Amino acid sequence: MPKIDVGEIPSEDALALPDGSIDTALEKLPDIVSAAMERRDVPGIAVAVVHGGETVFAEGYGVRKKNESATVDANTVFQIASVSKPISATVAATQVTQKVIKWDTPVSEVLPEFELADPWVTEHVTVGDFFAHRTGLPFAAGDSLEDIGYDREYVLDHLRHQPLAPLGTSYAYVNFGITVGAEAVASAAGTEWETLADEQLFTPLGMSSTSFRYDDFLSRDNRATLHTLTAEGEFEALYERNNDAASPAGGVSSSVTDLAEWMKLLLADGTYGGAPLISPAALLPAVSPQNFSSKPQTMTQRAGQYGFGFGVGVQPGGRVSLSHSGAFVLGAATNFQLLPSVDIGIIVLTNAAPIGVAEAIATEFLDIVQFGQSTRDWLTDYGHATAQYQEPAGDLSGVERPSDPAQPGPLSTYIGEYSNDYYGTATVTEQDGALSVAIGPAGVMVIPLEPWDSDVFAFTPTGENAPAGSFSSAAFTVEDGTATTMTLDFFNAEPGLLGTWMRVE
Repeated sequence: MPKIDVGEIPSEDALALPDGSIDTALEKLPDIVSAAMERRDVPGIAVAVVHGGETVFAEGYGVRKKNESATVDANTVFQIASVSKPISATVAATQVTQKVIKWDTPVSEVLPEFELADPWVTEHVTVGDFFAHRTGLPFAAGDSLEDIGYDREYVLDHLRHQPLAPLGTSYAYVNFGITVGAEAVASAAGTEWETLADEQLFTPLGMSSTSFRYDDFLSRDNRATLHTLTAEGEFEALYERNNDAASPAGGVSSSVTDLAEWMKLLLADGTYGGAPLISPAALLPAVSPQNFSSKPQTMTQRAGQYGFGFGVGVQPGGRVSLSHSGAFVLGAATNFQLLPSVDIGIIVLTNAAPIGVAEAIATEFLDIVQFGQSTRDWLTDYGHATAQYQEPAGDLSGVERPSDPAQPGPLSTYIGEYSNDYYGTATVTEQDGALSVAIGPAGVMVIPLEPWDSDVFAFTPTGENAPAGSFSSAAFTVEDGTATTMTLDFFNAEPGLLGTWMRVE
């Protein structure tokens, strides 16, 4: 078979854009945002669009905090959740460009103390493996440790307790996997991750309102407040979310004005203001498929693909797209999408829990760009797709209480200190005839326990991984009148079944 000259392969087999479709999409964008806000009652949204190396749209809508008057504008700083991941990959690409590290550098070379459950995997797993979610760590590994107050160092050290799927051939979305990759890059550069991002990306791009540090977010006067979705279906400003432990995966705060500059860098293949910042050879692996994020279930279904921190896909019209969403159940939802062949990108930030609004706005805009019209009711469809975020967690959620429960033993049966290699110490105490358990560093999280049935108690979990309605069991094993183990179901959901504590006194 004769060799095919690359020059003979069409660089683009996509549908041509309708005449004037970009202008039409820009004209309709304010109405798209307003309609989404009205239908889903989101408090605040900011949107920016870049095209041809320019910011061609940057607007804010609604309020920074529900029932207050301060409005959102293009400079309002939002917590952007997992849109942090492609930003982290961009920072890493600056270091690949400078030959500080490679995507295929084994993490063991720069983080010699880091361990996973398998010594061979520990030795061979690479920076790129962590950015592509193909290390074998299970979904969300480490997130529950962060939920109860542990810092980055503790979480990364305790990932060695997690069971592993095969390296390189599995996919599981792991925030602390991205964090390991970022820490490896920072270690190779001889600085901390947050400083590296400031020096190598944010300062060169003039992103003065952008940071990986939560304290920097709190210092901004013009910042958006998180709004979670209550059991009654209302958005309320009830929580804060400090994501410093997994900051490379979800801790960035920024404005659409700043993020427009980042999108310009990507669309210009690593060049900014006419000067090269990232080499195309360093950036291309990040924005190319490295793993299947979702495999087809039928012959007609497109696969989901993931690069190094970027979602990579092909639009129905044949154009490659780069994207990522961000979600805090406690109250943030974000999305960006790029069409490099059109030299256009959109970023949507909201201060409300994920219900598909950010994705719907961005996708409807790009529908009009590509096809001249919206092809479906994206707000409804993305609402269905994101409904999983609001599903209550815990084995007792939605369960009716026993009609004739057995009484627990004397409370002294359960009081004491329990140990767990992964979660650390748990201390069960009694006050005013009721039990509670303290977990996390120095027992920072105190969880009230209420009788459920015999030696099983119940509790309401809190935090990023506990949507409204979550309810879980705390089951004790009792021998000779003394509890010997305690299993908290909410913390036992990971594949390693790590949520059982053993009595130590």
